[in-house]
Order: sequence, then structure tokens, then C-alpha cells
Amino acid sequence: MPPPGLIVREASLTFGDRPLFRALQARFDAGSWTCLLGRSGSGKSSLLRMIASLRLPDNHHLELETSDGAPLKGRLAWMAQHDLLVPWHRVIGNVMLSAHWRGRPTAQDRQRAERLLAQVGLTDKTNRWPDELSGGQRQRVALARTLFEDASIVLMDEPFSAVDAITRLELHDLASRLLDGRTVIMVTHDPLEALRLADRILILQGEPARLVSMPVPEGRRPRPLDSSELSHRQAELVAELREMTHG
Repeated sequence: MPPPGLIVREASLTFGDRPLFRALQARFDAGSWTCLLGRSGSGKSSLLRMIASLRLPDNHHLELETSDGAPLKGRLAWMAQHDLLVPWHRVIGNVMLSAHWRGRPTAQDRQRAERLLAQVGLTDKTNRWPDELSGGQRQRVALARTLFEDASIVLMDEPFSAVDAITRLELHDLASRLLDGRTVIMVTHDPLEALRLADRILILQGEPARLVSMPVPEGRRPRPLDSSELSHRQAELVAELREMTHG
């Protein structure tokens, strides 16, 4: 079954007496990767949490539809900035965490988790404990756990920001390949990350914020670092973000 798109209508959020956004409208196309950018405190992560129905203050509102009209329940996965691995499970158990929540994981669950660990390059870490892994390896486990959900919509809140630059580029390549064909919405502070991965870039701009679309380079994701168009678009995007912050 193809992944659905998402339609956001009348999204509003206020913190104290400060409205972050009012009556915000957005459409996230089916099977595409959208990156959300904006200055700190603009409401990027809050909007993502609203879409995921995660806990927020009472003073928010959101109308959410899927493009195919089917319920969203069971079709959404979340990947956070921190890996959120639990220390009492080995790597394989962390990948199968949702199966543990449902009861006892089956042999089929384990086989699937092992295949995913192979896909993220961690076959030899299956029985390690989380504290035996590097930061990049932990994020690979978190990506495998996200894929284990087999969700057609994936929400990502700065998932690669806590690793070094080289590991981040490797995770871009890996995530772009493994999440291809799913509807992905990712919050990021990194213009280069957005330009490498996104089919569409949206910036939360102004107070109350509105969504502004920015052009992306041509070519398949993840776009190569030596692309002249990527460098050009990066300069444009950085200038736009700087104007938002200081203008």
C-alpha cells in the first residue's frame, strides 16, 4: 500500500501569551521527504509533536487528515534527537522494543530485527549493550528501531544532530536509502542537511509563524556535497535564515 500524504489545517499554538502560529496550513506529499527549518523557538518541534499527537500544553489546536482518508493510527513512527535506547535491553531488544511492549517478541520479529541491523551495518553488534556503542552506532540502532515499526509516515526531530559531521553524512546516506518511498517530515537546524535530503523545504517564519517554501537542488537524494547547485542553494537558505534571525 502506498504511503499517505498529510494535510494540516488550522494549526495553532500559544506559549504563555506568545502565539507561535495561528491557523497554519500545510500539506506533506505522499512518499516525499519534507524538512522543517526555522529559528530556535519558532515551533518546529512543537508542530511535529502535534502531528504525532504527543503531549503539549492545552493551548494548541490541529486538524489533521491523511490523503487517502484512512486513520493515521498505526501508520506513524517517531525518531527523536536522542537515541532513547533502553539500557536493560541489548541492541536486538532495542530494535524490537515495540514487540516487547505488545508481549513476547516472536522468532519472526527477531529475524526481521536482525535483517534491519544488517541493513544499518550493525550485524556484529546484535548482542551488545547500548553503553558499548558509539554515538553513531546508537543512532543506527534507533533508525533500525524506527524501520521495525514498518510505518508509512516517519516523523524525525533533529535525529542526526548529536553525532559528528562525518557520521552525520553517513547517516544521511543510510536514512535516505532505507526510508525511500515513505512520507518523511524532519525537523533540522542544518541547512546543508535539509538540502541534501529534502524533496521540499519549509521554513517557519515570522510571529505568528507562517510556512515559507524554499527551492531545493535538482537530483536524487542524498545530493552530493560537491554539487555546485547545492552550494548555491545553501548560500540562499543561510541568507534567508540569517534575515529571519537578525532582520
